[in-house]
Amino acid sequence: VSTQSTWEAVVSTQSTWGPLNGLLRMSTEAIKELTAKYPQLHVQSMTPHLQWLHSIIRDVNCSRSDFVFYSDQLLRLLIEFALAHVQYKPKAVTTPTGATFEGCEFAQPLVAISLMRAGESMEVALRNVIRSASIGKLLIQRDEEDPQKSAKFLYAKLPDRVEGQRLLVLDPMLASGNSSVLAIKYLTETYGAKPEDITFINLVAAPEGIHQVAKAFPAVTIVSGCVDSHLNSNKYIIPGLGDFGDRYFGT
Repeated sequence: VSTQSTWEAVVSTQSTWGPLNGLLRMSTEAIKELTAKYPQLHVQSMTPHLQWLHSIIRDVNCSRSDFVFYSDQLLRLLIEFALAHVQYKPKAVTTPTGATFEGCEFAQPLVAISLMRAGESMEVALRNVIRSASIGKLLIQRDEEDPQKSAKFLYAKLPDRVEGQRLLVLDPMLASGNSSVLAIKYLTETYGAKPEDITFINLVAAPEGIHQVAKAFPAVTIVSGCVDSHLNSNKYIIPGLGDFGDRYFGT
């Protein structure tokens, strides 16, 4: 898929998709249907500000410096949105006036797990929002020679403790879902995490990937910044934004 006219042809045959300034993403009605089917899915509302930021980083002519700068803004907003969907508990604090403010704090310690390499791009945004979160790493490689883009586990460096913690799994792109499912499978079966203690955070998702992750792990919370139209025959997100890791890290 390379032209807007082709994307519009998709719209004419897929009534659930809607155009957005020349780009395709799921319509508001389709997202409502998707979140009704998967209550564990939360998708950011596409405000004009978010639309503007997406327009910059999705542009093929966007420089690397601009891509990093505006991606960092989007990712910070995404992390803040994701934190609205973790559990909190009451906490009272004393203000400088001597009065009491009835506030709250996280119900569980937060641990971020970035899926190398692209997921590491989200660590800056995470650190700008939560100073105390520890960060672990998972390396899962997608087989580009395989038409189904199967994934294989290669490396893990995770914090020792997992009991009672909320795991924030970071990966900016959710395409087929193969790597995501394998990562969550490792965290639950090998690391001992509970699915209900995992929040999977991605900036751009394809419906196919959401379906795969949500069906494989119904208890895992999924937070997406935007749901695009579909995967093409090469399992790339359309319209997408290319390889996020390559564009962010310049390699």
